[in-house]
Amino acid sequence: MRVLDSLRQILEKSPTTRIFVTGRPHIRVEVEKRLAGHMIDVSICPTKDGIIGYLRVKLGEDEMPDAMDKVLEAEILEKIPDNTSEMCVEAKNPI
Repeated sequence: MRVLDSLRQILEKSPTTRIFVTGRPHIRVEVEKRLAGHMIDVSICPTKDGIIGYLRVKLGEDEMPDAMDKVLEAEILEKIPDNTSEMCVEAKNPI
């Protein structure tokens, strides 16, 4: 809460300053309450294909590739993208 209050004070004292804030949905109410009138809403949600592509790159960078078999890799590529729906960034137009 203190961080959000500090950000609000910065924005009030320096209206041309731009700050990018992202977080999980459960903090949205506090962000809206504390930064009301100072935010622009942008929704950014990853696509399933984008997440799978990112995971493939990261799995390919594994320094111990023999530690994971194809079954585990397939499970990772299946389950993680299905559980990322809450990873969206949303903001609103300022007042």
